[in-house]
Amino acid sequence: MTGRTVRDTSHDTSQETPAAVVLLREVSVRRHAGDHLILDGVDWTVRPGEHWALLGANGAGKTTLLRLLGALMHPTTGSVEVLGSRLGRVDVRDLRARIGHVTTAQRVPGDLTAHAVVLTGHTGTVQPLWRVYDDEVRRRAHERLAELDIKELADRPYGVCSGGQRARILIARALMAEPALLLLDEPFNALDLPSREDLIDALHQLAGGRPRLATVTVTHHLEELSPVIGHALLLREGRILARGPVTEVLTDATLTECFGRGITVTRRDGRWAAYSRGRAPRG
Repeated sequence: MTGRTVRDTSHDTSQETPAAVVLLREVSVRRHAGDHLILDGVDWTVRPGEHWALLGANGAGKTTLLRLLGALMHPTTGSVEVLGSRLGRVDVRDLRARIGHVTTAQRVPGDLTAHAVVLTGHTGTVQPLWRVYDDEVRRRAHERLAELDIKELADRPYGVCSGGQRARILIARALMAEPALLLLDEPFNALDLPSREDLIDALHQLAGGRPRLATVTVTHHLEELSPVIGHALLLREGRILARGPVTEVLTDATLTECFGRGITVTRRDGRWAAYSRGRAPRG
């Protein structure tokens, strides 16, 4: 395929530029069964305080890329540095403890209260380790719930919370480690409109309160992007099609090429929307 790369201002190497939170160079991942290339020659830099959207069709490589960032796998070739540590030269268990990773597929006992779920973020466990949590840790768990605007859920069982409430509880849990990088894997999956908007508002507030926190959000819908999202990366068939500022990447032309359908993009008051005009012409 022919890729189109948008100018990426995050590659500025001046002395004023802060150290990268994520630094990928010529990264490829090959599935040994069938010798299938999942990611091909990916270069990407994420810096403190940047908020990225990661988009692409199903099978484009988004999940694999997010697993690399979460130190859950290694590349076949190329180098991956996360929080200053290069995969293959660091104990990934220590590195994972410094990365917030939120996915709706996460296993959480439904009978745990929201406060107990957040507490497990301190130990990185599924079940609470009650003897480990002193008064300070318990207080911080309450603060994380308040930070996501759900402090009233502290004593509510996770299993009876709505999808939007669960998403915010899991984000609060991830923040217990005070991560410099927060990975959000389709956090809006199956949310209704009010729950989606509540979560977008919470992420907006979170970014304002943590100016150095970097985030990467995987989504299929531009409508789910918070106004704080300033950068976007588009994947197509395992290769970067475009990366950089959202105003340069999220265009009719790039999204049409990315998804293979004629797409029109609109933006109003910092929020995005897209609709299909039909299949893109074959070129």
